[in-house]
This record gives sequence, structure tokens and C-alpha cells, in this order.
Amino acid sequence: MTVEQAAELTLTPVRSGVGVSVPRPDGTLKVSGRYAYSSDLWAADMLWGATLRSPHPSARIRSIDVGSARAMQGVHAVLTHNDVPGRRTYGVERPDQPVLAWDVVRYQGEPVALVAADHPETARRAVAAIVVDYEPLEPLCDGDAAIARGARKLRENDNEVHRVRIRHGDVESAAGLADVVVSGEYEIGMQDQAFLGPESGLAVPAGDGGLDLYVATQWLHVDRDQVAASLALPHDLIRMTNAGVGGAFGGREDLSVQIHAGLLALATQRAVKMVYSREESFFGHVHRHPAKLRYEHGATREGDLLYVRASIVLDGGAYASTSAQVCVAAASFACGPYVVPSAAVDCVAVYTNNPPCGAMRGFGAVQVCFAYESQMDRLAAALDLDPVALRRRNAMAEGSVTPTGQVVRQPAPVNELLERLRARPLPLAPPTGGRDPRELPGGVSNTTHGEGIRRGVGYAVGWKNIGFSGGLDDYSTARVRVSAAAGEPLVEVHTAACEVGQGGITVQAQIARTVIGIEHVVVLAADTGVGNAGSSSASRQTWLTGGAVEAACRAVGEELLGRAADRHGLDPRDLRLRDGGVASADGSVVATLAELLDEPAEATREYRPRRTTPLDENGQGDVTMAFAFSAHRAVVDVDVELGLVRLVEVATATDVGKALNPQSVEGQIEGATAQGVGLAVMEEIQTVGSRIRNPSFTDYLIPTILDAPAMPSEILELPQPDAPFGINGVGESGIVSSGPAVMAALRMATGRALERMPVRPHELAGATAAGGASA
Repeated sequence: MTVEQAAELTLTPVRSGVGVSVPRPDGTLKVSGRYAYSSDLWAADMLWGATLRSPHPSARIRSIDVGSARAMQGVHAVLTHNDVPGRRTYGVERPDQPVLAWDVVRYQGEPVALVAADHPETARRAVAAIVVDYEPLEPLCDGDAAIARGARKLRENDNEVHRVRIRHGDVESAAGLADVVVSGEYEIGMQDQAFLGPESGLAVPAGDGGLDLYVATQWLHVDRDQVAASLALPHDLIRMTNAGVGGAFGGREDLSVQIHAGLLALATQRAVKMVYSREESFFGHVHRHPAKLRYEHGATREGDLLYVRASIVLDGGAYASTSAQVCVAAASFACGPYVVPSAAVDCVAVYTNNPPCGAMRGFGAVQVCFAYESQMDRLAAALDLDPVALRRRNAMAEGSVTPTGQVVRQPAPVNELLERLRARPLPLAPPTGGRDPRELPGGVSNTTHGEGIRRGVGYAVGWKNIGFSGGLDDYSTARVRVSAAAGEPLVEVHTAACEVGQGGITVQAQIARTVIGIEHVVVLAADTGVGNAGSSSASRQTWLTGGAVEAACRAVGEELLGRAADRHGLDPRDLRLRDGGVASADGSVVATLAELLDEPAEATREYRPRRTTPLDENGQGDVTMAFAFSAHRAVVDVDVELGLVRLVEVATATDVGKALNPQSVEGQIEGATAQGVGLAVMEEIQTVGSRIRNPSFTDYLIPTILDAPAMPSEILELPQPDAPFGINGVGESGIVSSGPAVMAALRMATGRALERMPVRPHELAGATAAGGASA
């Protein structure tokens, strides 16, 4: 549906509707420090909760002694696994993770006991007083080792969480026709979401025996279902409200404080607040899956792809989380946005004793993009072809068939994205002398005055799914109510779509204004008092919740037109809404909204996109609702003597379908690009023996304003068929190919193969002049 079709109920020219860069209602509060995040929550007479976590990545629990902790003054509750009244495990996809460990611990930081006290320091001291007798075990630290013959089993059957096998075309025959074959082994480190707001929430016991939970989350209804199961309460007695979220990026899809705070609140019959420290946060949420990827590409001497072989191992860590779906995504996108006649892809997600891994922005597509784009550069070099020309020669287009057998029934502008980037002028080479040190690798550390600096340029293109995949029932719900407030019409929009910083509440209001034509719109707090909106992930909320809001607004608008028609003996098809009333098609006023809103008009609607199907035994199926495409060109300067890098520019080209709020779209692209750049050159959770070595923002590095490059954006608006307003998801596409583009630029500058991301300084240092041009 186009903007024009969506607005056909109204004659009012809305000032803040779809297509306008409307200021975010939470923006000023956030930048001025007045926004209330979940860690700012407070309740009268509340207690503070704290968690005892295992220091071992693998150990048996012989005993837990809580006597000293319970005897401490100010301590109101100390709980262990014996105090969980319902299901003792939870999980967003499969309930395999203990609420509190009882017989074994499977990763460093696993929760073992809980404390509620009248002061946070008292709670911490009580946690330290709990004595746990552990029998440490040798941890299983590597994904390859987990599936090797004779590996210690971390589960009853084996160490596989999920396996996907894709067979497309005839790889063996295609391999016999290949003139050129290139292969490579690639590795991705573990990336953290690095959201600034730590896990936190407030649990308040209610008079009906239930619980009110205010938490920072991404999916209220799935949280509620897991909390209800473990607390042994009916769903309707668990009422959840999304509190202020300080970033998410997938890391809040799994539970953190929800069940623990609820247990303490019910045990003490007092409100309980829990807030993780930064170090605890690194143990308290899932991370991006580390991966090992082995690839082989075959092509004709002209550069036409014939086949791709890929073997991918994803380290899921100690528990399943969303590893199965990440595995499906990685396998489905493993060959890149190219026409690949034959493909054999094997992808497995495995259990280890490393920190649990699950959803993170890019969700499997990031790992494989690094591998297949590295392969395309390697193939271009073997064929002596321009890397962009090779990509364009094999680019997917509308009507192409993916390796899962799915026909691409939408714009697939891979060629145009690359063409636009290639046409952009490159940044000017800096002057040879007197350069500002901030423009050099090493920055104000003053490690170079320009000597030993080499410039590289690299390209990458990526693709990713929009919405849930593989036959999952994906939908969202919205309730819209129009009433007369002090004589003025007011629209209230109510959904369970979690605002995690992406601007969802802004877009919901823009859609309501566009469809109904009333400027005064209020978006209510997201909670479980309205139907499920699904997760704020998979770049799906604007599409699905936006579709639900549009449908509910349309229903309310039709109700108001029907009231006017009934009271004035007119045909509702001849009427239109306008701000303050109902008018005939020629613009003459028929009735005021105050007249029609003697009773509020309200409607609740669900929006469901087209259904997908699971992959069959050969990895074939209509698995993806829609695709997102994005490309990047990176320009880097490298100090080849010290291995230091300066990101000069990372330009992007992205198809967004329709930019409902252009400024927010640019912000999503830039933010995603920055995270991808971080993964390329600095971001990694480092583990030794399955123990995290750098659980702090001192040692886990993320790009700052001094690290961020210029990020010019080319935005294509090619409408998605059947999507509300022709929109497409844009929250993740920017992270998929930004890191691989930086890696390609680093290869050009250094002449090194660089098969691991993030790259480390010693892998760049000592490169010869055979690399890029002097900068």
C-alpha cells in the first residue's frame, strides 16, 4: 500500500506524517539526560536484588551453603534452585537454561543463587557470603572440538544445537566445468552488543497474587510466557511493561533479570530492583556467535560463478538461545546476493562451555558475508578481474532463484547499489606534510607523521532476511482509539512493540497521522495489555507493527465515517476525515469530530505478512519473508609499520523500500555501519579456557567519535510489494557488509590475506609496499 492509498480516508494535509523527518519524542529527553531508563526505576520500600554467579566455565556443584548470607542484617531473602516454584529452565526457543543452576554450571557467570536486601551493598556482601562447593571440570572451548569424534558430551545426545544442509543444483558436475577454483578458511570473533544501558528491572508483587514487571526487553510476550512458567502463575497474572531501554541489538531477546526479580519479589512481598554492573552485563546476556567458515568457489574464466561449497561452524556457547535460527539464517545467506547455479552448504551450531550466544544485529548474515565477500575478492584476483565488476557480473536481481530455491519477488538492486558506490568520488588524498595527527593512524598518540601510511579501498555487498523466517507465525497487533480530549481529537496508539532506540514510537505516530489525518497522536507504553507484537528484532517492527497500526487506524476511520453517514443520511464512501471533522469529497464539512466522538472509536487489528515455509531436508523452501540489500565502500589508511588503522570513509548504499522517517533511516544505517566497522578492527570478547578476559569497556573496545569515519549514505526507495507504504526493514542491513568492506580495504592496503575478523595490529604490521597506494 502506498502513502497515497493509506491516506485516502483523509483530506487533511498532515504536517508530521509518513515521509517526514519528525523529531523523536524521546530524543530531547535522552540527549539532555532526563530520560528515565529501566535502571532509574524506583518504588517505595523496595529491596535490591543481586546474583551469585559461577566463577567456573564448567563444574559440578557439590553443595550450596546460604546460612551465613541469610543471617546477615538487612537480608530479606536468599534463593536457590529449590525455591523456583515452576519450571526450572527457560529459553527463548527451547527451555534448556536453568533459572538457577543446581547440579552443574556450563559457563562462567551462570547464576547459582539470588539475594534480596535493603541496600545494594548489603546484597553484594550477602552474595559473597554464599559458599558453593564446586568440582571444576575441563571446559570444552572450541566449536570444531565440540563436534570432533570423542568430544565430551555437554548434552545427553551430542553437542549439536542445530544443523542445516542446503543442496542446490549439481555441485559435482559444476566443479568439473570450473576454470578457476579458490578456497579459504575464515574466522569471526565473538562480538558484544555493547549497549550502554545495563540489564535492569523492577518487579512489584500485586494484590491479586500476580506480578507487575518493568524491564528493558525486546519481546514482552515471550518474556511473560517464560516468567509465568517458572513462577507457576497464569499468564494473566504476569503484567509486563517495557521500561526505558538503553540499547538492545539482539542482546535483550533472552531473559536476564525477569525471573530472578520476580522470584525475589514474590518471596519477600516487596518490590525488588535489579541492575547489573557493566562486568556482570558481559556475563548476563548472549553475544554474537563466533564462527569458522570454510569456502570453495568455482567459476568460468570469464568470471561466471558455477558453484559454492561452504562448511560453517557456529559456536553457540553453553545454551541454545536462538542458535537454531541463526544457523538457518547463516546457511540461507551463505552464498551471498549472487546467482549461484549450484551450492552445497553445511552449517552447524554447537554447544560449548563458552558464553552463550544468540541474537545480535545481523543474525548469522554478518558471519557469512565476511567469508563470501573475501572469496569474491580472492576470485577476482585469481581471474585478474576488477572486484566490483565480478560482483556486478554475478549480481542477483528480481526473479533470481536463491540457493534455497526461493524466487526473489521484490527489487534486488545489487547492481545499482554497487554502481552508485563506484560512482561516488573517493576522498582526496591528504597533503604530504603538516597533517593533523587526528587524520593519521594512531591519532593524537602521534605515532607517525605520515611515513609508512598506505591507503586501501574495498567494496562489499550483503543481504539479509526481514522478519521471522522458516515458517514461524509472524504477526503484530495494534489497538487505536480516537476520543475527544478537551474538545480536540486525540489518537491513542497501543502496541506491545518494544522501543529499543530504533524510533518505533515515532513511526507509529506518523502512520496514525497519515491514515486518520489527526495531528495529536499519543503512543502508549508498550505492555502485555495488548496483543503480541513480536520481537523488536529481524528489522520487522516498522513493517509488521506499522501494518497493524495502519489497519487499526483505517478501521477507526471507517467507523467515524460510518457514524457521520448514519447521522446525516449520506454514503460513507463519499466522505473523508479532516482534522476536526468529516467532510464530503468537495471539502464541505459534514460533522465535527466532537459531534461524532460522544463515544470513543476504537479498533484492534492484527497484521500478518505472507507466510514462509521451513527448509526441507535438502535446505529448500520459501524460507524468507523479504530481503534487505546493502553495499559499502571503505577507504582506510594503514600504518604498515605499527599495524594501526584510520577509517577515512565508509560509504553506504541501501534499498529501504520507503523512508517513513528519512533522518531515522540514516541513523539506523550509520549506527549499523559503525557496529560493523567495530567488528572489523577492534570489537571482540576474548576468552581463554572459556573465561572472558575483557568484561569491561576499558578492555572491550568500541568505536568512539574519534574512530568513526565519514559515512555518506545513498538511499534507494524501491517499494516492497505488499508491504505497508512499500517499506522495507533497515535496522540491520548496514552491519552486514560494512565490516567485510573494511577488511577488503585493509587487504588492498597491506597485501595480506586477512582471513580473521576482527583484524589485529600484528596481522597488519610489517606489510610491504606491495599493498595499496601511499597516503
